[in-house]
Amino acid sequence: MEIKKADDAKVVRRLCFISNLYTGDTIKGAATRVGASRGIGSQWLERWNQYGPVGLIPRFGGGRPPKHSHQQSRDLQRLLEEGQPWTTGEITRLIEDEFGVSYHPGHVRRLCRSVYGMSYAIPRPETPSRPENAEEILAKAFGEEEDEEAVDPGETVLGFFR
Repeated sequence: MEIKKADDAKVVRRLCFISNLYTGDTIKGAATRVGASRGIGSQWLERWNQYGPVGLIPRFGGGRPPKHSHQQSRDLQRLLEEGQPWTTGEITRLIEDEFGVSYHPGHVRRLCRSVYGMSYAIPRPETPSRPENAEEILAKAFGEEEDEEAVDPGETVLGFFR
């Protein structure tokens, strides 16, 4: 029987709940002992009564399907690696433009970090001792022109910083 392989902590917790019921606990008392609510305990008891031990095995649907395919995910990672560093706003617009998928900027930050392995940093505010024409001085010193695309100090910068 599948239940003999009860090394899954969720199944063991549910079995302990059922065991507590057999020792005389109420549903609320048995559920409290295993750190569950009375409502969840009632669901477990109903599944126990209907299906037996197999009813205590979790049945998860796997969650919401992704908004883009694996190929699109690989394409996005390639684009992110080529054009880094990025701000969350830029990545959000890139995903919308390239793949027609809309994400909240907060989710984009989590997605980039967990799925694509990007690190992030919040740009430092300017120091009080910084001259007002710092970019101009720097451009003259290195013979470069000013960068007109400055990063908004409140926006998160993402990149593959290793």
